[in-house]
Amino acid sequence: MSERVREQAEQLEKQKDVRQALDQTAGRPSPETAPKAATRDKVWFGSYLILLIGLGTGYYLFSLRFFGLPASMVDFLLRYTRGAILIVLVLTVAKAIEVYLIGRVHDTVNRFNLRRIMRLLIGLVTLFIIISVVFINWYTAVVSLGVVSLIFGFAMQTVLSSFIGWIYILVRQPYRVGDRIKIGDATGDVIDVSYLDTTLWEFGGQYLSTDHPSGRIIKFPNSQVLGSTVFNYSWPLFPYIWNEIKFNLAYGSDLEFVGRVMQETAEEEIGEGMMERVRVYRELLAKTPVDQLDVKEEPSVVFRVSENTWLEAIVRYLVVPKEQGRVKTRLIKKMLARLNAESERVLFPKGDNR
Repeated sequence: MSERVREQAEQLEKQKDVRQALDQTAGRPSPETAPKAATRDKVWFGSYLILLIGLGTGYYLFSLRFFGLPASMVDFLLRYTRGAILIVLVLTVAKAIEVYLIGRVHDTVNRFNLRRIMRLLIGLVTLFIIISVVFINWYTAVVSLGVVSLIFGFAMQTVLSSFIGWIYILVRQPYRVGDRIKIGDATGDVIDVSYLDTTLWEFGGQYLSTDHPSGRIIKFPNSQVLGSTVFNYSWPLFPYIWNEIKFNLAYGSDLEFVGRVMQETAEEEIGEGMMERVRVYRELLAKTPVDQLDVKEEPSVVFRVSENTWLEAIVRYLVVPKEQGRVKTRLIKKMLARLNAESERVLFPKGDNR
């Protein structure tokens, strides 16, 4: 029963990813449900309201010179109280946005990223309010903030470009956490996308010839995504890639038998579900300017002449990128067992030419 529940949960997760990808590519609106404020959120709203009432009352009393303080002290208190009121208002609006707007976003990763952006904006607005309070008037605050920003921009060009790259990743989603990608010389599964860099869990690498994790992590600045080609193997609408297995055969082999064995073995392994994905892939191609390609819905076998005077029997099939090594191993074992059982019809290279 637990295995069935796990499979149902995985199927629901895939459907959610496919729905999100369709929304992104076709602009189809998603059904929205009105989010509700949790108890913790209500406590925050209540705290902000109490702060606003207290600060507003204090501001009103200060403006009436109720405490008999000197004029300079009253002006000081009014200015800082006004700044505190603005900061609390900003926090209140931000909390409302988080609950009632960001709460509508279905995807967990997108909600996390939107909250991260909002916190950054809150920090910038709060910094601006503090500067405006310290420098008394708005003009001086704007000039001071502009000068600081100009100096900061020149000194932090690389950092700023990485931050812009992070915004690009959030908006365009060339990849997200959990995707398997290749960018430049780096290949791996995305485990974190921060403000400035992306972290991959490397697979393959210089010490491995398979797609097994290497045990290393790769960090690269987000600015790299603005000038490099990104290969994403985890697109929800078609999260598969084509793979091949190749055998060398003598010219006297029964090619019809070899082709049938290789194709039937691959069909048994990949199942009907992946062949259904090919139909989705063909439908996607039909909606693009790309000419209709000959994409088969089942594994296909081709033969060609090898450079070493042998024939090459190649079977092409669909596989999940993260499982291609395991699937290839199982297929090779099954195919060799069936082909070697008919040694008179299947002639493999022998001796030094093997």
